[in-house]
Amino acid sequence: MMKGGWGRVIGISSIGARRVLSEYSLVGVSKAVIETLIRYLAVELAPQGIVCNAVSPDVVETEALDFFPSKELILTEGLRRTPAGRFVTPEEVAKLVAWLCTDDAKMIVGQTIVMDGGYELVA
Repeated sequence: MMKGGWGRVIGISSIGARRVLSEYSLVGVSKAVIETLIRYLAVELAPQGIVCNAVSPDVVETEALDFFPSKELILTEGLRRTPAGRFVTPEEVAKLVAWLCTDDAKMIVGQTIVMDGGYELVA
C-alpha cells in the first residue's frame, strides 16, 4: 500500500542499542535489531518512495520503567547525566516521529536520530 511515492517506517530504539546497560540485555539487543532492520529497509524501500528511520530517545518517564528493579537509580543517574537537565517527554518523541513522516524529512533515510538531551555526549 505504501508503494508508489509515499510511505514511512519509523522504528523506536533506545540508547541500549549502542551502550551496555544493566538489566537491559534482551531489550538492548532487540533495539539494536530495530536499528539494523531500519537501515536495511531504508536501502531496499527508498527506490519505491518509502522512507525508513528510527528515533532513539533516552530515558522517557513511562510505565515501562516500572519493570526495572533499579528504576530509581535509572531516573536519578539519568537526570544527573543529562546536560539539558530533564528527560525527553513522550510528546516530544511523538512530535519528532510526526515530523519524520512529513515531506520536509524525506531525504533523511536510514538514520537513527538520537533524542536524549545530550545524555550520550557525557563521558
